Amino acid sequence: MRSRESVLRFILLPLAAGMTAALAFSTVGQLPAADLVEVRMIWDQPGHMSFFTDLIRYRDRWVCAFREAATHGSDDGRIRIVTSPDGQEWTSAARIDCPPPNKDLRDPKLSITPDGQLMLTSTAYQPQPECRSYVWFSDDVQKWSEAHSIGPPGEWLWRTEWHQGAAYVFGRSEKPHSYLQLYRSSNGKDFRPHGERQFDGIYVNETAPVFTKDGTCVTLLRRDSQSCTAQIGTSGPPYQQWEWKDLGIRIGGPEMIQLPDGRFLATVRLYSPDEHTSLCWIDPKAGTLEEFLRLPSGGDTSYAGTVWHEGLVWISYYSSHEGKSSIYLAKVQVD
Repeated sequence: MRSRESVLRFILLPLAAGMTAALAFSTVGQLPAADLVEVRMIWDQPGHMSFFTDLIRYRDRWVCAFREAATHGSDDGRIRIVTSPDGQEWTSAARIDCPPPNKDLRDPKLSITPDGQLMLTSTAYQPQPECRSYVWFSDDVQKWSEAHSIGPPGEWLWRTEWHQGAAYVFGRSEKPHSYLQLYRSSNGKDFRPHGERQFDGIYVNETAPVFTKDGTCVTLLRRDSQSCTAQIGTSGPPYQQWEWKDLGIRIGGPEMIQLPDGRFLATVRLYSPDEHTSLCWIDPKAGTLEEFLRLPSGGDTSYAGTVWHEGLVWISYYSSHEGKSSIYLAKVQVD
């Protein structure tokens, strides 16, 4: 089903009116402002709200995955996959339901395997604390394999990144004794612990790993314990030892990519002066996070997917600033 054209919202540059709107959202401190080229609502279906997005380019098409549910806290979550040739018109390609006896799928993440399959991971949040993470594979975005459970019960495996033929993903424990554990797999199905646990006994949350050209893994980590401030971690091959630096700020729903010029760009939820989704520069060496562009957002918002494509940063995210939680797509040009 196609998203309703009546709910599309546009902010276009360099039209004068669009420029005013873009600057209103992008001017933060004294940092150079990026251009918010366009933002539009791409999915808002009656009877459901949409949350927790991810975005990828697959076989010359855009693919966006997100959770559909009655509310943020309801236990009826399922995954919707929508596609578009150009980011303008979107159609539903598939719906993924939760494998019994679990329920409430959340946090879909997309990646491409070395043999060219599209890989989807998601976690069944219920029952707690025995949540389960699952993986599916597809060659055409419409037909998906049977669900395959990954990781142990009670661990939430988040974003998967492929590097030199292997899949890496961090899992966080939802059990009373919390920790962060890196997993490795050669086929995307059989994940085994890789290295020692991190933050043992400290509740940690979502992760966004990036592998650089020299093989270093840089990971942005959300924390919701201690001071609640985010961490940036680095590790070189074989990714057994990690160094973590405190970024000194609270974030939610971290997503991070490395631009062609080497800079690390993160899309996160920030909480001050209100909750909103923003683009930020990350400096792993200095251990700093600097906000430079606030996206049109508010209320329940965040959980972006980010792709660098043809000189622009394409970002999917959800937000409830227009009333109902819906899916948005932004295009940003950075200096």
